[in-house]
Amino acid sequence: MCRSIVRLRDGREIAESEAMDEAALQFVRKISGFSKPAEHNREVFERAVAEISASSQQLMEDLVIRGR
Repeated sequence: MCRSIVRLRDGREIAESEAMDEAALQFVRKISGFSKPAEHNREVFERAVAEISASSQQLMEDLVIRGR
């Protein structure tokens, strides 16, 4: 679905928060169908990006990686 989103975890290394924000923005753009939201949708668009970025960061912090 989002081929342009890069992998945010490589082995034990986790991407910086800026990369998480960029991936979240790409995801929201893809699923919403808008590369740039209209002014009346800006707040919900930006909120979605922030929520997805935060969820991604939490996921990375909570993952247990074995064998590496």
